[in-house]
Amino acid sequence: MKKHYLLTPGPTPIPPEVALKEALPILHHRTGEFAAIFSDVAESLKYVFQTKNDVFIVASSGTGAMESSVVNLLKPGDAALVATCGNFGERWTKILEAYGIKPQVINVEWGKTINPADIEKALKANPGIKAVYTTFTETSTGVVNDIAAIGKIIAASNAVFVLDAISGLAGQELRSDDWQVDVVVSGSQKGFMLAPGLAFVSVSAKAWKLVEEATLPRFYWDWRKMKKSLGTKETPFTPPVTLIVALQEAVKMIKAKGIENIWQECRLHAKAARAGMKAIGLELFGDNPCEVVTSAKVPQGVDGGKIVKMLREEYGVSIAGGQGALKGKIIRFAHMGYIGKADILVGFACLEMVLTRLGYKLEKGKAVAAAEEALLNG
Repeated sequence: MKKHYLLTPGPTPIPPEVALKEALPILHHRTGEFAAIFSDVAESLKYVFQTKNDVFIVASSGTGAMESSVVNLLKPGDAALVATCGNFGERWTKILEAYGIKPQVINVEWGKTINPADIEKALKANPGIKAVYTTFTETSTGVVNDIAAIGKIIAASNAVFVLDAISGLAGQELRSDDWQVDVVVSGSQKGFMLAPGLAFVSVSAKAWKLVEEATLPRFYWDWRKMKKSLGTKETPFTPPVTLIVALQEAVKMIKAKGIENIWQECRLHAKAARAGMKAIGLELFGDNPCEVVTSAKVPQGVDGGKIVKMLREEYGVSIAGGQGALKGKIIRFAHMGYIGKADILVGFACLEMVLTRLGYKLEKGKAVAAAEEALLNG
């Protein structure tokens, strides 16, 4: 029997306290008992998002919430701007194009970050842009964008700022209201320490003006339905009841620990992961590394796919490889949610063994020692 260590940037490990909530007898969703749970969760999510705005709970992956952020804000022919620096930034473009919107795109080389000045320049050149879409922590590369600076620029325009924070929320510091982000999208399977299946969207008053004007097709994704149902402590359609019950426990744990303490813990884990990679000669990938996942280049002559496969199949340690053009070229080692210090040390011990077996020369124990030192000294 093999023990599993999940160090992927989603799904992430689920605390036993959260998993056990899904084993309870299921509630009917149109009852006062479930309404109390749903209302508590919807209100508590505001703390995690650091917002006073409504947060909608959607039965979907994060991509569904991304799609809802297109159909609820735009009309055919509207101008939109996408700033992308990786695979998930490019997803915004694909969703917009699926609805007939041809966005202006700021396309940054993977591994680099969005320059806020480029967004400012685009908004000045086209003041008719209705919405700007970008990514918080781009997990395909492991970088984080300067959301506070971008938010300040967009807030000075007529455009609405829409942010994919699916991987970053509840891990990397994000202050939605203070940083003037109008729409924040997230998902359950990362910092929220829950199984996939739920997505969340916070919506500002500025964004709501576009919601009332939008004419793209929407039915299931209609935020107006969600807002109306939120007022009656329920969802417009059948919700994944057990996931929402488990979410209540997960958010309770986040609140008990304190969101700022969680941010600090992720910083420490990121520091340890970077130290471990560097100690065995692996070059970090990305200009401005985020704090929820660490990306490193695969050593010359080593098969990146084999690293991921051997770790998972022979040691029970799951990390992620590269996506798109980076497939086989980088490895991605997550440290968000219910991933702790011991998980990081186990991950590096097994990574050293796999790299050694694949012919890479390293001093055994060096990555573990470097990560341990970082964890000890903060």
